[in-house]
Amino acid sequence: MDNLELARGFYNSILELKEGRSSDHWVDFNFFGHQLVIHFKPKLETEKQHHNSIDGKEVPVPHFGIILEWETWQNFANMLIKKNIQFDIKPYIRFEGEIGEQATMFFQDPCGNALEFKSFKDPSQIFAK
Repeated sequence: MDNLELARGFYNSILELKEGRSSDHWVDFNFFGHQLVIHFKPKLETEKQHHNSIDGKEVPVPHFGIILEWETWQNFANMLIKKNIQFDIKPYIRFEGEIGEQATMFFQDPCGNALEFKSFKDPSQIFAK
């Protein structure tokens, strides 16, 4: 995170994550019951983010994500849409009616970190082939 305060504001105000401990160089957040720690890191070089084409959509690489319960994902997606978040991949359903049916969306924080939020209609199919 090359701008800790900008990132802190994003995670607090846009994603509405509760802040935990912090210092001048890092901040903890409650990331849906998991710990997310953002650390300051000076930007040393500008590198264009890479994308892989999956299902006709350009998925940012690398990215990290979290799996939410179906209703939580729907509510979170609706909140982000109302806040006019700029999505890399807008919320949509993959594999509808098939094994592994999932809701997914991608966007970036203000420091360019790609985030994926997904949910499975049937959680037992998270790793189903």
